[in-house]
Amino acid sequence: MEEQVVCPWCLTEIVWDEEIGPEKHCPHCENELDGYRTLQFGVDNDRDEEDEREEPEWEQEDGSSQGALSDWDESDEGFRRTHRDWIGAQGKVQQIINEQEEAPECPSCREYMLEAGKQTIPAGSFEPTLHPALGQPLLQPPFELKLYVCPSCFHTATQLSGNDRERMLRALASEE
Repeated sequence: MEEQVVCPWCLTEIVWDEEIGPEKHCPHCENELDGYRTLQFGVDNDRDEEDEREEPEWEQEDGSSQGALSDWDESDEGFRRTHRDWIGAQGKVQQIINEQEEAPECPSCREYMLEAGKQTIPAGSFEPTLHPALGQPLLQPPFELKLYVCPSCFHTATQLSGNDRERMLRALASEE
């Protein structure tokens, strides 16, 4: 009987082809199947004598370890500070998304995007393309674009406003 392989990340059972051999990546979530990529922190109470005699690597040259630690605490950088800020922002992000008329998905990371504002494209800065099949342009300036920003990866995207979408659909549907 064959051994069942289950992806440790998405818990999907992996069925592999005997000719090709075992999969190296999960076909569902594309994570590696070889190692579970865990970190081990040494929280042992049994310390070697050598470890006790060694000075910590992060001590400063003058021997005061307190200075280096306080410098780190004073700067608001690092994982913990960023993590706290992001946790605080998540509630507001969700509230904004719930209040938005539309919440498109980010094409990069699939998170919902936040509406950042509107931009009006005036006639002088846009030259519409005249399509022979339509006999008229798809968009006539001025028109309005909505700007969306992803709160996770900060990717930006624009979308036509509702009124201008309707104008474009009327132009596509018209028979001239």
